[in-house]
Amino acid sequence: MSGHRFDTRAIHDGHENFSPDSMSTPIYQSVAYPYFDAKEAAEIFTGARPGYTYGRWDNPTVEVFEKRMAALEQTDAAIATGSGMAAILLLGHQFLEPGDEFVSSNRVYGGTFGLFDTGFRKMGIKVNWVTTPESLGTWAAAVTPKTKFIYVESPSNPGLFIADLPALSQLAKQHNIPFIVDNTICTPALQQPTSFGADIVIHSVTKYISGNASSLGGIICGPNEVIDGIRGGCMRYLGPSMAPFNAWLSLNGLETLSLRMERHCSNALAVARFLEQHPLVESVNYPGLSSNPYHELGERQMSGFSSLMSFVIKGTYDDAVTIIDGLKVMIHATHLGAAKTIVTHPASTTHSAMGPAELKKAGIPPTLIRLSIGLEDEADLIADLEQALARVQSATPAAAGT
Repeated sequence: MSGHRFDTRAIHDGHENFSPDSMSTPIYQSVAYPYFDAKEAAEIFTGARPGYTYGRWDNPTVEVFEKRMAALEQTDAAIATGSGMAAILLLGHQFLEPGDEFVSSNRVYGGTFGLFDTGFRKMGIKVNWVTTPESLGTWAAAVTPKTKFIYVESPSNPGLFIADLPALSQLAKQHNIPFIVDNTICTPALQQPTSFGADIVIHSVTKYISGNASSLGGIICGPNEVIDGIRGGCMRYLGPSMAPFNAWLSLNGLETLSLRMERHCSNALAVARFLEQHPLVESVNYPGLSSNPYHELGERQMSGFSSLMSFVIKGTYDDAVTIIDGLKVMIHATHLGAAKTIVTHPASTTHSAMGPAELKKAGIPPTLIRLSIGLEDEADLIADLEQALARVQSATPAAAGT
């Protein structure tokens, strides 16, 4: 549906050629597709004729989701996976051989850090970490003749680092290597990395795109040659494919994505402003605040700042636990991007495998609390935080500077 705007495409793109048609994309809950004869089967498998081969490689319901995501991320094509981590693994498998290297910021999700630092190392692949990713010079210094791509998560989880996407794109082009951006936190409703030079965009669609913590999924959006290479290669023998039902749930999520992201953003800004003024809070990581060091860059690249934030308290790890355990509306879970507000302690859960030294490098102290602000009434969220913070203030007045 070229020519239509974002919200129209998020509802309609990819839903084509179903017979009989339906308002909701049908769920093709099947792993195989009968052929008219052996000739048709052979032609479909070689690509000489359009058709479906096997559920691990392609599926009509999943295909609609892939086409819709490719349209929203402004890429040629997309391939859906069983999880966000599966999407990253497939990209690594597609581009890397033993002895190769790649460059990444260390401001990434804990699972991504583990895959890069441990999983790929076991495969004979080296990640060159950029520990001061605000400096383009450190990125340039990390690139070697063995570098096969540059990878960034922007905004990052949980510190909300925002990368200068055009500058990193230019660096990648200078070395003739792909530039890959994890756009999970913004979604295409708030940021299209290809507009700033990204070659490939990935998501954990488990988060905002699904929107209600009901299904796992990942997606890779990029050029035809990359997507076709994955579909005809490593997807076939590794097999981390998306289930048709999960694709259907994700399609339903896309239909309300823009509306939800607007509410996520407005609620998050209200909560961030409250936290910024609270005497027990040392700092707030939310680029939507005008005081945030990434605010100006974020305004140039994003139409909104999403709902993920983190804040550091004046106190101890035990104080952070007291606050988390005292929350009544916010749910304590290791997730983000849902309609319900979620609180997480990254240093002891999602990023704990990084270890104390790497956590320190990534700016994740034990006094940092992460929030994924949901769609509830903002006044109720602020009141919930206020009463939880008061538990520490009443117990240790000195921590609040009183």
